Amino acid sequence: MEKIKINSISLALAHCDELNLRWIGQPDMLYQLLACWHVEQENDYPLNPRLTGKPGVGKTTLAYTAASMLNRPVYLFQATMDTRPEDLIITPVIGEGNSINYVASPLVSAMIKGGVCIIDEGNRMSEKAWASLAPLLDTRRYVESIIAGVKINAHPDFRVCVTMNEDSSTYELPEYIHSRLQPQIYIDFPDREEEMMILKYNLGAAPERALNYIVDFLQRSHAADERYTVRDGINIGRYALKIINSGYKSAILDKSEFKSGGELDAAIKSAVKMVIGIEGLIYCAQ
Repeated sequence: MEKIKINSISLALAHCDELNLRWIGQPDMLYQLLACWHVEQENDYPLNPRLTGKPGVGKTTLAYTAASMLNRPVYLFQATMDTRPEDLIITPVIGEGNSINYVASPLVSAMIKGGVCIIDEGNRMSEKAWASLAPLLDTRRYVESIIAGVKINAHPDFRVCVTMNEDSSTYELPEYIHSRLQPQIYIDFPDREEEMMILKYNLGAAPERALNYIVDFLQRSHAADERYTVRDGINIGRYALKIINSGYKSAILDKSEFKSGGELDAAIKSAVKMVIGIEGLIYCAQ
């Protein structure tokens, strides 16, 4: 683990995240995000965009893909309702001989290394957690750790964005944070062609008929304003393929459905019930 010293405090840095994520379709979304991070001149500073939309539409994938295009280390911080200010900045850890070691969060590690930090599901954090980031998200661009007694300035190359889900299990952002997380980039459901591209990328081994079945399922559910996303479609496809190829299909599948579409349709319907719930079957092909 890499260590640095700030004001005589030894600080262990987090490892960056190397993930196999790729944004597919809607290239304008990538360009919007990259434009937010662009710096015009010496006294300019990047914006702190927030990506909003329903769970599973690809917000984290979009952010990671854009960050990777900058050729800088990418760090993910998963926000939760229990996130504390010290979780966001520096955490003390008891070491050998009861010594105190200080560990930088992914956010602070990105600030020091000039990387990109993605704060995932940021609207799950409380106001107290957000308050610790207020000076980072304006022209000051620093954070302070009360625990370690240090102020950390962001590297000029540091960039940040926040993803936020549209669901009921989240907090309202305090206004002073809301104004610092601009602009808002809304990610909607992809169209049929884009959903097919995403499924092909993630389910390369799936038969074309299975891909069409799942895309049709998703498009029907979108038209009915359901919350099912392409992530659900990927999970349905993956589970359906596992049912067929794992050797357990005879014990899992309802053979009464074979007449209407064979084992592939039966496997997809079984996967829909397990991933979405029985209520999702109304959007399956009859």
